[in-house]
Amino acid sequence: MAMAAAPLYCVCRQSYDVSRFMIECDLCNDWFHGSCVQVEEHHAVDIDVYHCPNCEPQHGPSLMKKRNNWHRHDYTEQDDGTKPVQAGTSVFVKELQNRTFASGDEILQWMPGEQVTQRYLESHGWQYPIAVSNMEGLGLRLPQPSFSVKDVEQVVGGDKVIDVIDVARQADSKMKLKEFIKYYYKPHRPKVLNVISLEFSDTKMADQVVVPDVAQNMSWVENYWPDDSFFPKPFVQKYCLMGVKNSYTDFHIDFGGTSVWYHVLWGEKIFYMIKPTQANLALYEAWSSSPNQSEVFFGDKVDKCYKCVVQQGTTLLIPTGWIHAVLTSQDCMAFGGNFLHNLNIGMQLRCYEMERRLKTPDLFKFPYFEAICWYVAKNLLETLKELREDNCPPQTYLVEGVNALISPLKTWLKREVTEPTSEVPDHIRPNRLIKELTKEIRYLEVSGGTNKPVKSQGSGGGQCPATRSTLERVCPARQARRAARRLREQQELGPKVPSNLEILELHTREVLRRLEVGPLEEVRGFNMVSTASAAAAENPDTHLRLTLHNGRIIRDARRPGSSTASSPVKAGSERSSVGQLKSREEMKMESDQERQHSTMGGEEEPGHLNEAATSQEPWWSSPSRGSPECREQHQRCVVGDKSPMDSQGNSSSEAWDNQGPLSLGALSHDASPEADNYQYCDPSMSPPLHPSKRHTSNSPPVSNQATKGKRPKKGMATAKQRLGKILKMNRHNGVFV
Repeated sequence: MAMAAAPLYCVCRQSYDVSRFMIECDLCNDWFHGSCVQVEEHHAVDIDVYHCPNCEPQHGPSLMKKRNNWHRHDYTEQDDGTKPVQAGTSVFVKELQNRTFASGDEILQWMPGEQVTQRYLESHGWQYPIAVSNMEGLGLRLPQPSFSVKDVEQVVGGDKVIDVIDVARQADSKMKLKEFIKYYYKPHRPKVLNVISLEFSDTKMADQVVVPDVAQNMSWVENYWPDDSFFPKPFVQKYCLMGVKNSYTDFHIDFGGTSVWYHVLWGEKIFYMIKPTQANLALYEAWSSSPNQSEVFFGDKVDKCYKCVVQQGTTLLIPTGWIHAVLTSQDCMAFGGNFLHNLNIGMQLRCYEMERRLKTPDLFKFPYFEAICWYVAKNLLETLKELREDNCPPQTYLVEGVNALISPLKTWLKREVTEPTSEVPDHIRPNRLIKELTKEIRYLEVSGGTNKPVKSQGSGGGQCPATRSTLERVCPARQARRAARRLREQQELGPKVPSNLEILELHTREVLRRLEVGPLEEVRGFNMVSTASAAAAENPDTHLRLTLHNGRIIRDARRPGSSTASSPVKAGSERSSVGQLKSREEMKMESDQERQHSTMGGEEEPGHLNEAATSQEPWWSSPSRGSPECREQHQRCVVGDKSPMDSQGNSSSEAWDNQGPLSLGALSHDASPEADNYQYCDPSMSPPLHPSKRHTSNSPPVSNQATKGKRPKKGMATAKQRLGKILKMNRHNGVFV
């Protein structure tokens, strides 16, 4: 029965594509791609009745909405004078420019670039915004001020889809960068559009921008995110902001309570800033969740709102949690980035929990915030242990940060049971980590003297370094002590019971190791029958434990009672239990030694029969593997030309499920009469994986949003990922996989 064809739309007659904007004709009810009929997504909201190109000749052009006001997001509302002004409209912007605010000089700390360092902020804290008039000394590298939006298009690519904010409606839409560039250079702009979320780390422009040293050195992502993380690394450090005059972004806190660096390349921006006090944060949360949020200017609800003008060439660094709105007073291009750090962990966590309560969409939250908190907690535990071993008091902000982390980590761990969006990294033991952190904090609380936390670090006074990188530079012997401590912890924990996927991974590694052969030319040489192997088979005095001839096992002296020359090896070998599995290093050493004994004709040591059975030389290593007898049986590996069956008549898949734990060396089959006739015939087939264990080819890419709610359970993802990589590498490099 033929499947129904997918419906086709638009003048291009293509099927529906969720990634492309479409508009429906109000006459014929057909759907059209905006790019095919020259209708931008942000223009579609202005159309009252749309006529497609097919209907337009007969019914005339589309009918546009009529503007009735200039102070509401919906400009079709009747202006009866009773509805308040909404944020972002032209009336709002004019009123904002006429308002009076407290001077930004009351809160801004003007500093030279070379003084804004991680060491300075760790010593003096970071509670207020920092302004730098000259970026020299910051380590910041940017394009020249002559760099234009047209240059952005050339290095980023005009086809890149970007998020654009319609300021008058405070609504976002998507458009291609080249379309925004066309809009930007129009002599008369029908709308005020603002670009504030163009992250360009994956473009050529990334090479032209180097973030400030202080942001790079303090960033959690740059310092703590592991290279082998299952989660994709967040890229939030390089943004290009292109705004036209009168662009406005309402009051907000940057996602996850991140700190921000801004540099105005040309133009001017005005920041309206509010301190993140307990009272102001409570007011902000209530304002954000109110239904009339756009009609209330948040600056009127707090004691003080500061106006900070950031002119061309100025760099602004905003600390954690500061509530701010931004007005672009003239056409402007700016660069900026976000980063989490150790100085205000408690405030970062509070902002994140506020986002959860406000049900902020994932698109507007810091990617994998909880995952990076677990990574940071693991590293801070190492730091506290090292400081304690050296009798160095940790700084107050570190102790307070760890204290603030413990409670959320416990909450997230409990929530993992009920919510499918767990972000606990697989190689972290969360319960033990929380226990150890609590132990370190309790030790600091009950101990006195040199272990009392210090409030400042400074450049003198012999204080201990605060970060792990500094600790390692100051005292290289710490690395050896850290390694010794980890070894002690592993001994205390005992061997970790491997999961089924980890057992399968060990088995796959062993099988693939056996499949390693020389170049393809050597493989072709196997078609020649080896007279040496035949002679060895006929010699009764040979010390070889396993002999194969013409694809058949003709001698197997590895186990008692199996010395007959014509008896094939049964597939049902003894299995070691999960709790008795050896480490990969021990397994590799033993298998290498046993392979060497097998080659030299050595005798098997007592008590090692199981290991020998799992580390025997592969059957395909015999030069006689390509003999005519084996080629005759190339189409079947089990007598009867049917799929493998167990003694109960189950299929191979069912037989697999009826087995016990997997062995490290080989997949075990039931020791049934059918198994006695099992022939290792097909030289091109590796031992099969159970269908439920096979990995799908061309799996979808992992993105920051794609894995939300779809991540496997904790303890499974990393093993599955490693197994997939093993199979993928051997699929390209090996001959038999």
